[in-house]
Amino acid sequence: MNKENTTKKPKTNSRASSKPRTNSRPTGKSSGPRKSTRSFRRPSGYTDKPHRDEVGRPTPDNVPLRVISLGGVGSMGKNLTVIEMGKDIICIDCGSTFPDDTMLGVDLVLPDVTYLERNKHKVRAFVITHGHEDHIGSIPYIAPKFGNAPVWAPKLAAALIESKLEEYPDAQGVKILSYSDDDKIRLGAFTVSFMRVNHSIPDCFAIVVETPEGKIVHTGDFKFDPTPPDGVQADYAKMEALGDEKPLLLLSESTNATTPGRTDSEQVIADNFMKIFSETKGRLIVSSFASRIDRIQHVIAAAIKHKRKVAVAGRSMLKNLEVANRLGYINYPKDLLVQLHQIRKLADSQIVILATGSQGQEGSALQRMAYAEHREVKIKKGDTVLLSSSPIPGNERTITAMVNNLYREGAHVISDKKMQVHISGHGYQEEMLQMLDLIRPQYFTPIHGEYYMLVSHTELAEKSGVKKENINIIEDGQVLEIKNGKVKKTEEKVPVGSIMVDGLGVGDVKEIVLRDRQTMAKEGVVMVIVTVDRRGRLVNSPDIISRGFVYMREKADLINKTRDGVKKTFAKHATSKVPDDWSNIKGKIRDNVSEFLFRETERRPLVLPVVIQV
Repeated sequence: MNKENTTKKPKTNSRASSKPRTNSRPTGKSSGPRKSTRSFRRPSGYTDKPHRDEVGRPTPDNVPLRVISLGGVGSMGKNLTVIEMGKDIICIDCGSTFPDDTMLGVDLVLPDVTYLERNKHKVRAFVITHGHEDHIGSIPYIAPKFGNAPVWAPKLAAALIESKLEEYPDAQGVKILSYSDDDKIRLGAFTVSFMRVNHSIPDCFAIVVETPEGKIVHTGDFKFDPTPPDGVQADYAKMEALGDEKPLLLLSESTNATTPGRTDSEQVIADNFMKIFSETKGRLIVSSFASRIDRIQHVIAAAIKHKRKVAVAGRSMLKNLEVANRLGYINYPKDLLVQLHQIRKLADSQIVILATGSQGQEGSALQRMAYAEHREVKIKKGDTVLLSSSPIPGNERTITAMVNNLYREGAHVISDKKMQVHISGHGYQEEMLQMLDLIRPQYFTPIHGEYYMLVSHTELAEKSGVKKENINIIEDGQVLEIKNGKVKKTEEKVPVGSIMVDGLGVGDVKEIVLRDRQTMAKEGVVMVIVTVDRRGRLVNSPDIISRGFVYMREKADLINKTRDGVKKTFAKHATSKVPDDWSNIKGKIRDNVSEFLFRETERRPLVLPVVIQV
């Protein structure tokens, strides 16, 4: 394990210190990583031994370095960045995202890794920046495809990944290894090191990739918080020292690139939680993302002070709480937690419920409570529901519907519109400028954001002093090529897209399936059942079944005309000889019925012909 001396006084950053906006280094000394006071079972693959070279091989001359995003650039979520040189590839993050409202029935969305599968022999490792789902959610599905490539992650993220993999039998062989602040890992042509940053979960890091062409810095998700919940500040000294070396390329997240100013400290939320707890007389239900360890800690601290027991609704929330407690990131007395069924025995003023579902996700704990479908928790008058998250774009309607139902059931809802109960874990413009001023890259590419966010971030990079010609915007699938210290965007496009998880099916829901689901949801379904004998003759009149298209009792004339049209189509295209395959006739019925119904109604239901031979 190579150690870097981060306790020495850093060099002065004249550019950063000359600009008041950057506030490059807050007063006070970083307390370093938190030391756990509890013993815990290390997940398999953990090591405290010096990290050895994973692969060591010379890189041929004149081989370009390539940077490719397979997810998270030009859109939100499913973050996965590929850095490739010669026979070596490393992947930074491996995330998932929520389905949007067009992905009916889909549970999870993963990045398409066709490019990695085509270059499977090159993949050396997955290096994870932190433990949020948009950075680790795809690991159970993708990492097993690359059995010899370990997953390197910070201690908390490694434990969360291990906990997640327990539910996936096919992923039991994935090797999870943990890194810390001063580690350096050799992965083929690359040497990887780490710089601590602040975010909305402990143990977050920017990744520094040393390559034969120069250093590439990947910020991960970050903000600069002078009073982070875990007491561990970003490693400003290491960032300034790196900036003195003029790294080749900075890949920096862009989530809040259009928001001026700086994010407030998470301490503001802790104070507001205490105020809400002190003023609330009935039950409190607090909903946030299961991976928001800092928010869970705020709830725990407020519950202890105001003598409330904590019940957890949502399996992912409970698992993450147990992992964080085992590692020492959240501490609480053993008798603080109670089972959900035990809350009936307590006074309302003695209860706080931690629940998943702040985004109104179907099947989540809070969503089921809102629609009176939760087995243990029934919303009642006097309940206060605290939504401690901001809506993910596309979820607004779902959240509004859930909030309406919470009010119908008698609850009072506190969201960020009423009182500051959520602070972004992503830095605003001043913090993005601060990162640019600390790292001082030669080239810059914005990542992690919608396209308009990427454009706004490039404007900040120009403001910080990066030459316009040295700034490149890429979207998923586009390739940056680096050769002889020069970075350029190429015309090449590698395969990218979304792999959808529906129940136990991974990737079997294609675009055509989604279109069928959307058609059924918008236009309905018409099933045409034709029964024939062994000689291929109609046994009786075709059956027409409508679901979501028309109410058949009120549209008898339309149904009868449809039935007559099916008879004519069958008579025209069926032969006296019984066909071996009815697909041609079914296709003709489908086309003719679809055209007829559109002429009559200007709607196009999904038409499903069925031929039954008796």
